[in-house]
Amino acid sequence: MSRPSAFSSPLLLGFDDIERLLDRLGKNGGDGYPPYNIERLPSSDGRGDFLRITVAVAGFARDDLEIVVERNQLILRGRREDDDDRVYLYRGIATRQFQRTFVLAEGIEVLGATLEDGLLSVDLARPEATPKVRKVDIQIGG
Repeated sequence: MSRPSAFSSPLLLGFDDIERLLDRLGKNGGDGYPPYNIERLPSSDGRGDFLRITVAVAGFARDDLEIVVERNQLILRGRREDDDDRVYLYRGIATRQFQRTFVLAEGIEVLGATLEDGLLSVDLARPEATPKVRKVDIQIGG
């Protein structure tokens, strides 16, 4: 049995990808680890918005982290091997593995990433939208 879709209207053509994207976002767990911020940075040259995603990755080294852009998704992964030589009396700093996925709009570019003081910052650029108007010629059939 299939559920009705908001995108099943005959006036909404080609929105299948958006429907799958919304389904995927709904299934994305509500796990708050690791915590993150998203901020809008001012553009100095009028080229559009700059965005920065900052993820708290205390205890992770550069080699423990991976950033991948795949099919309009920014995927941040962290894997850290447990140090079996350490004996913790109390362990409050979480260093479990994680995967955090952000869906990117069309045209968003990942500019780069920095790791400083336990914070991983990923900079993104969203270019100014330019309206596209195109006239379609009508052919006479026959």
